[in-house]
Amino acid sequence: MSALHLTVVSDAICPWCWIGKRRLDQALEMLAEREPDLAFEVSFFPFLLNPDMPAEGMDRASYRAAKFGSLERSRELDAQVAAAGAASGLEFRHDLMTRTPDTTNAHRLARFAAEQDRQRAVVEAIFRAYFNEGRDIGDVAVLAELAAAQGLDHGTTLARLRSDEAVAEVRAQAASASRAGITGVPSFVLNRHFLFSGAQPAETIADALIAAARHPAIAQAR
Repeated sequence: MSALHLTVVSDAICPWCWIGKRRLDQALEMLAEREPDLAFEVSFFPFLLNPDMPAEGMDRASYRAAKFGSLERSRELDAQVAAAGAASGLEFRHDLMTRTPDTTNAHRLARFAAEQDRQRAVVEAIFRAYFNEGRDIGDVAVLAELAAAQGLDHGTTLARLRSDEAVAEVRAQAASASRAGITGVPSFVLNRHFLFSGAQPAETIADALIAAARHPAIAQAR
């Protein structure tokens, strides 16, 4: 059977999107053993949690305090994320994170990486750079370094990121996701059929993918 198209709607600044990606990876490993005839082509679709974020980003502590009412509440939420991440084998280093970036450039890089079949690896590198290494993923120089480490040409990628290539397209795609009714990320779409939102457990994701793949309307959609 031909591969099913699994689209993950996510934002590089969303911690649950990194956790959701890891759990999806685990689910796909399960399915490779349980359902070897099922194949999935995974792609990432942009969502902007902060569409009005300044291009230079903001101080994270100030932004989070304003968004959640206090730094104490922000730290409580960070602790919840860190615990969930640890359970999935991910280490969140909130102590290293000083900026809340505009993620438009990160989405542009993911788009460029897809042209060379490196999108999943680059998306993982972006998540890790921000949440584990505290790097500014709004900075095109940082993004170009991440791209080069995953096999993309550094100079070409940096030049593209410094231009306005795909800025309008990324923002239009993110807006289209909102218009389609997606209000939370990560969200998972199989062959253009919405499945669920949230970083579900790997077993739950695997079961949902099996059930959806067996549904005639979804399996036959392209």
